Amino acid sequence: MEKNIELSVLNRAEQIEKLQTTKFDLAIIGGGVTGAGIALDAASRGLKVCLVEKNDFASGTSNKSTKLIHGGLRYLKQFEIGLVRESGSERAIVHKLAPHLVIPEKMLLPLVEGGTYGKMMTSIGLKVYDFLADVKGDDRRRMLNKEETLAKESLLNEDVILGGGLYAEYRTDDARLTIEILKKAASFGATIINYCEMESFNYDDDSKIKSLNCKDNNTGNTFKIKARNYVSAAGPWVDKLRTKDHSMNNKYLHLTKGVHIVFPYENLPVKQPLYFDVPDGRMIFAIPRGRATYVGTTDTNYSGNLERVVATKKDAEYLLNAINKTFPNVNLNIDDIESNWAGLRPLIHEEDKDPSELSRKDELFISESGLISIAGGKLTGYRRMAERVIEAVLKTMKSKHKKNLKKSDTEKISLVSPSLESSNEVKIYQKELEIKFLELGISDTYHAWYLCTTYGKQADVIIEKSKVFENKEALERLIRAELWYCMHHEMTNSLTDFFVRRTGRLYFDIPSVKKYMKIISDDCANYLNWDTKRMASEKEKMELLLQDATTYYKEEFE
Repeated sequence: MEKNIELSVLNRAEQIEKLQTTKFDLAIIGGGVTGAGIALDAASRGLKVCLVEKNDFASGTSNKSTKLIHGGLRYLKQFEIGLVRESGSERAIVHKLAPHLVIPEKMLLPLVEGGTYGKMMTSIGLKVYDFLADVKGDDRRRMLNKEETLAKESLLNEDVILGGGLYAEYRTDDARLTIEILKKAASFGATIINYCEMESFNYDDDSKIKSLNCKDNNTGNTFKIKARNYVSAAGPWVDKLRTKDHSMNNKYLHLTKGVHIVFPYENLPVKQPLYFDVPDGRMIFAIPRGRATYVGTTDTNYSGNLERVVATKKDAEYLLNAINKTFPNVNLNIDDIESNWAGLRPLIHEEDKDPSELSRKDELFISESGLISIAGGKLTGYRRMAERVIEAVLKTMKSKHKKNLKKSDTEKISLVSPSLESSNEVKIYQKELEIKFLELGISDTYHAWYLCTTYGKQADVIIEKSKVFENKEALERLIRAELWYCMHHEMTNSLTDFFVRRTGRLYFDIPSVKKYMKIISDDCANYLNWDTKRMASEKEKMELLLQDATTYYKEEFE
């Protein structure tokens, strides 16, 4: 049963104490969306669970996706029918669990001369897509003629447009989704910690894992974590852990890199999300989001530095060429880009396949030591991936340790408390926020939209806290209250945690990062008792991330 406790379930000191004094049923390595989903599924069934993440939560792949909970239309082309069916049903479920965070959007698929999809195949494909995803009512696909397509998006090249298709997708914030899943897992009793690195395994006389050697990266202190079962959900680092476990085999990861670039909305003012052709036969997205529009993604093989994945000039030029070909009047260049993000997809290697052809299916690797590793998969499928992992764990457990466990019911567990129940409730609440903001002297409705779609009704706590910061302008009071909330309720541990994973400001509102950097740095130092050396280190890390988000390098870092 979910515990009736305060929101501050992610309290770092308390969690570290629990890690050292508890024997767990399950220890999870990796704090991305996959690990978070496993923690929630396990804890809500009644298992005693812990999760450790060597950096911040969602700091790897789970903050670098296209930020869509989508059905995977392109997987139809690869005949991955099961993946499309599962993704389609899952996105509707996750929308119900967090409607402020998983938001329905109509995606426009322009049809062009010589494009990937013809009119007939698009019509049939979208109909099959709707059937597999069990799409109903107004969300079902609608085919458009040339005039209707251009009315939906006038920036398109009318010389090559033949028509279009309109179909349902869902936009999200991948890092926020991960954080909310982790908070919900903690409310069911899971012990969860960031900046805690699993360094090595300890084995018993039968060569089974008996404990983990871990290091608190904040203090340098080391300790052991004991559990009956161990799962690696480390994303791109899965094979590194399998190597430590001496359990590598003929199945291994194939890493591909995806880059997204972000423009101020006025530079690329698309009216709605689009999914469009690229000259090399791939397709990419252009998605408006608040004050920005982002475009992606690339899909290239990657063998560089896992700790610092960056966009190259070649990546940016590839996306710019695609944009300017599709929207010929915008004439964008590299100086028009406001920010970018680059991330890795941990896919399962398949011989003689290009990056875009590799399956997005997840796969379990179970070693003789007892380590269960999961790799592959998509953001959309995190809940079903978690179910499969826990079922594998339960097969190894003795009857006495699982006799009182529940079946998985994560499809019914609202991810945010207090919850919003529907898209309509989200709209009503956003309007309420707009009124509150007017009372604070803020007339730009963007800020109500941002707070609503980032925190849901937890925004009430932030607004109430903002009243404490007297004699400051309204937006400064709000961002300081936002930081306070993230510090006290979401285990925020650094400037980068706040500006990147908790708020997304580094990608979608860089001007606010630059404007409020000093005051947020000072507040962080006060909350976390940073000395001068730690403050300098944190600022240096933030400056490096700012550099990477606005620079296009000649080549990858090795």
